[in-house]
Amino acid sequence: MASIIYKTKDEIEIMRQSALLASKTLGMLASEVRPGISSLYLDKLAYEFIKDHHAKPAFLGLYDFPNTLCISINEQVVHGIPTNRILKDGDIISTDVGVMLNGFVGDQAYTFEVGEVSPEVKQLLKVTKESLEIGIQQVKKGNRIGDIGHAIQTYCEKRGYGVVRELFGHGLGRTMHEKPEVPNFGKRGSGPPILEGLVIAIEPMINMGRKNVKTLSDKWTVVSIDGKPSAHYEHNVAVINGLPDVLTTFSYVEEALKLNTILA
Repeated sequence: MASIIYKTKDEIEIMRQSALLASKTLGMLASEVRPGISSLYLDKLAYEFIKDHHAKPAFLGLYDFPNTLCISINEQVVHGIPTNRILKDGDIISTDVGVMLNGFVGDQAYTFEVGEVSPEVKQLLKVTKESLEIGIQQVKKGNRIGDIGHAIQTYCEKRGYGVVRELFGHGLGRTMHEKPEVPNFGKRGSGPPILEGLVIAIEPMINMGRKNVKTLSDKWTVVSIDGKPSAHYEHNVAVINGLPDVLTTFSYVEEALKLNTILA
């Protein structure tokens, strides 16, 4: 059974560069998300951007996945395959990107609004994003992995949302998926201890309706079983001096979205 691979401070600083490239990729895409484009268009932009920064798309070919991005639309939870499907006003798209730079992986996700979405969907996105921050607050020496999931689950379920059980966050390093698994649900005080040098990807996947999901016939795309929208946000977090250090950032996305609003 694989064990957790703890990172040195030097390794974490290298990982920070990978994480920031993932963040910059999402920031670039934020300026392009609008009604009338396809998810495949975004995928091609991301591929070129990552290559231009002397890195490799970490998802492309991973477990035979065919693309650079996972783009999941509306009721699609995660692992959506980019296609020529045209995005329309009111859609939401979970956009998940992985990069390999200097031997380490960066992995981040953000759910974008396409045009103007309903107030109910806006609230789902808000709560999911907030739950990520609440989960990150639990990443400190003395806590356990279960404390992260417990905090996310409690926050989301109190607001009436379904917390997906089949899909987890994960450890991160020289490969995309390392130990430990990081569920978005769980019991306080359960799971592996959070120790110095731990690096994990925390990624709440929250449904507007029921928590249940199913995988489509493409064997990749996971959808909510009741067809209601799902939101997904992800950060990479390291434990440094016993406290959480968020390696990724949403600042590039937020700057791009703010500029889009000003120009609109």
